[in-house]
Amino acid sequence: MSVNPFLSIVIPVYNAESYLPCCLDSILAQQFTDYEVILVDDGSTDRSPAICDAYAAGHSQIHCLHQANNGHTAARQKGVRASLGTYIAFVDSDDWVAPEMYDRMCTAARDTGADIVHCNYISVMPHKEKICGIPFPSGFYDKKRLMETVYPNMIYFGTFFVFGIAPNLWNKLFRRDLLEKYLFRLPNSIIVGEDGLITYPCMLEASSVYFCDEAFYYYRSNPRSLCHQMNTKRLSENHTMFETYEQFIDSAAFPSIQKQLQYFFVYQSLLTFAPVFKTIRRKSGNFRQLFLAECRNPYIMDAFRAVPVRDIAGLHNRLYALCIRHRLPFLFRLLL
Repeated sequence: MSVNPFLSIVIPVYNAESYLPCCLDSILAQQFTDYEVILVDDGSTDRSPAICDAYAAGHSQIHCLHQANNGHTAARQKGVRASLGTYIAFVDSDDWVAPEMYDRMCTAARDTGADIVHCNYISVMPHKEKICGIPFPSGFYDKKRLMETVYPNMIYFGTFFVFGIAPNLWNKLFRRDLLEKYLFRLPNSIIVGEDGLITYPCMLEASSVYFCDEAFYYYRSNPRSLCHQMNTKRLSENHTMFETYEQFIDSAAFPSIQKQLQYFFVYQSLLTFAPVFKTIRRKSGNFRQLFLAECRNPYIMDAFRAVPVRDIAGLHNRLYALCIRHRLPFLFRLLL
């Protein structure tokens, strides 16, 4: 590794003792060697801090930082601030990577000068694995090709809900200055869905992108990681997310993105409404008031007006959408 490495790999860690050694061993097995690893222990209460310290003590390219629990975004921000690489990559502490991943992706970055390098990934479930790719040909995309081919279908690919480019950060390399422009402005209060607020603005600002056709990243589909508290806080997180998209993306410069965001806002709202309002139904007497207030949120109101119900997949989702669009709390409650 050089004094200033070509690549910094930032890994937020929170209570990952069962998976962290596998993750770190896969990085140490990389064919590419011009990298550093920044581990950020986000106030773990298990053996993760000790594992981080042990790997840092045993490997000069691994550095460990500790902080009181402040969330995934804050850990990523801290890690990037401490890093020195020209390009930045992220790995989740319960995942792992193929030995050739960073050699292939960093070679593409060096050879083409692309601002972002993207690879496919493998979703690892308890009894099967699934390769997740993109609908665009592999190779180098300059700004003209991005404008013509990728941006019109980047967030919404025409089926509810299929991404053109998945929002995940961990299967991409970002040029440092591009990433920092958005990462350090990202609100820490967004717990779910924060990756897209970095990926999509960076994609739109990038001068060029390289798409690898191989799958190098192993994403562990862990049901525990999906168990987020479904209460009114999740509704306010959605509001912050939608507002941040508006701040980060100039829809006037990219007209096709506005429509895609409306589909995404409907998708994100439908993911949230049913579980949150089931909780409200059990614990609160303010169901009607809270439902109507949520339906009047301008981002939600505009999105549900713009997206035809027929484009939404699933009968229940369509019925939910009708209730949200027409503000029908009684019917929505019956459907839950």
